[in-house]
Amino acid sequence: MKPILLALVEGAAVFSGVTAMTALWRPDGVSDVHLAAEILLQALVLSICCIVAFYYNDLYDLYIVRDFEIFLLRLVESLGVAFILIAFSYMLLPETNMANGPFVSSILIIVGVVIPLRAATYTIMRRPAFWSRVVIVGASDLVADLIRETRNRPNAGLSILGVVDDRTPGDTAIFGVPILGPITDVSRILAESRPDRIVVGLSERRGRLPVRALLEAKARGARIEEATQVYEALTGKMALESLMPSSLIFDSGYWKSRVVLTTGRLTSMIVSVVGLLATAPLMAVIAVIIKLDSVGPALFIQERIGRHGQPFPLIKFRTMQLASGPHSEWVQENQDRITRVGRWLRTFRLDELPQFINILRGDMNLVGPRPHPVANLALFFEHIPYYSIRCSVRPGVTGWAQIRYGYANNLDEEIEKMRYDLFYIKRMSPLFDLRIVFDSVKTVMFGRGAQSVELYNEQVAKAS
Repeated sequence: MKPILLALVEGAAVFSGVTAMTALWRPDGVSDVHLAAEILLQALVLSICCIVAFYYNDLYDLYIVRDFEIFLLRLVESLGVAFILIAFSYMLLPETNMANGPFVSSILIIVGVVIPLRAATYTIMRRPAFWSRVVIVGASDLVADLIRETRNRPNAGLSILGVVDDRTPGDTAIFGVPILGPITDVSRILAESRPDRIVVGLSERRGRLPVRALLEAKARGARIEEATQVYEALTGKMALESLMPSSLIFDSGYWKSRVVLTTGRLTSMIVSVVGLLATAPLMAVIAVIIKLDSVGPALFIQERIGRHGQPFPLIKFRTMQLASGPHSEWVQENQDRITRVGRWLRTFRLDELPQFINILRGDMNLVGPRPHPVANLALFFEHIPYYSIRCSVRPGVTGWAQIRYGYANNLDEEIEKMRYDLFYIKRMSPLFDLRIVFDSVKTVMFGRGAQSVELYNEQVAKAS
């Protein structure tokens, strides 16, 4: 089940349950329109607070919360966060304040609604009968990566029946997935297996793509997909090694309309103005503390790579001791230079606050690929595939790669982050930006981003 669908179903169920319980506590019933509106508002605020708390505790990330036991533990944490949000909402909107009886009853209703729904969800997700039956045509390196990723995500709802490739039938070298037969028998194999989805992962299609067999399968109702598309949807990143230059040239996803670009720019400007005004006192205090903690200026200004490869001065709070000579740009190799205050600022990303100025100057947007130091430009252009595409948009204060992967400490990790950056550029939209902002706040407040990366790396290591 998709997380957004799960959130909508649970949100609707919670709202309905809370509305009914609040109405039952009215001794005279719902007698007029104003009273009904008050009940609906109370139920709406309580439901939103709970769903937001669930989201920020990763209850809708089915890769992290992958079974019912983990869900129950996270649910307890989420209710604690929900109580805090509800308290703030009562201060901001006193008319939404509930009496003790309706409030306690509503919380019990929420728990009583969510637990059975989630139990049913996990039951369905674990039953192969509800999974999509998948046959993969071709056995490229990308197919091996795709199978591995599927095994790491048991909640993906994919049951891979086998691979059609010119190898010996029964060969289980591809992470235990059987070879069903050669490409020449693909028509028979698809007719017998009747898959719901067919994933094409041929490394070379010219003269090998079984067009007729695929069309026949599509006529029977099968969904035909490229392996790259499935990989992207499953992992949230691009398969750089399998990315063809023609796809970058002709894929309309890499072309952004003026509406999308203008919306992103206006949103970034508004947020930066509000952010500067709201955090000005905090930034003044941070600047003083930095000066008291270590020798050097409060601000750190460095030339970074901007849109179209143009350099610009990035402004941050200084978090490291001043370098006495040439130094590496990798984060891990500068750990011993990080100051006491700098470590705290980095934990909560407060060192990035001065970049609101960069947004107002037009150097950056709120969301986008993180800007690299100019000193690394030649290295990245030489070793990172399609790096110029990354420079086609304004860099951001936060980004998809930043929340999904974190900091890079070497060239290989920069290449891995590039997969996420290209994924973002291809799907850049106001709604995607909004999701990234929400996830960034969650990562800063709860440290969930780092946890996701560690869990992913652990699962990959086991699968390998």
